[in-house]
Amino acid sequence: MTSAQEKPPAPDPVLREDRLNFTPTARSVSFSRRRTARLVREWGHPGLAGDAALLVSELATNALLHGAIRGRLLRVHLTLSATALRIAVSDPRGERLPGLREAAGDECYGRGLLIVARIADRWGVEPRTVGKTVFAELALRQGPDMPMGPREVRAGPSRTATPR
Repeated sequence: MTSAQEKPPAPDPVLREDRLNFTPTARSVSFSRRRTARLVREWGHPGLAGDAALLVSELATNALLHGAIRGRLLRVHLTLSATALRIAVSDPRGERLPGLREAAGDECYGRGLLIVARIADRWGVEPRTVGKTVFAELALRQGPDMPMGPREVRAGPSRTATPR
């Protein structure tokens, strides 16, 4: 996760972009997942469509469960640059920040951000005037020497998983 002290890299110019607001319902999560997969394929990256759909599903579900306020919308924002696909989900609850944790074996919830950390090349949280944005980025790997696949996740000393 990007710490508050790290300066984010300068963004690449945006090649493609999609931004849509959703009502905070379970139906919106499945719609945003299908929409993301379709757009990523149309934007020329069919190999990333499944990972992008999973990431938007996890981020939108977290926003629905932990960031929704009645009468306020959630926003899914996709941007494609020459080097990365960025998936960002914004919600109105800025005081409720996400964090990695290990879920017990019998828990039904609590693994979403571990999935995000495992699949994404970079992820983090950005404050907004009202609310927050949680984002995940998938690097666009080019060439045979670029590593493919998820990054390693290891258990940290405080029993929370941290991406390497």
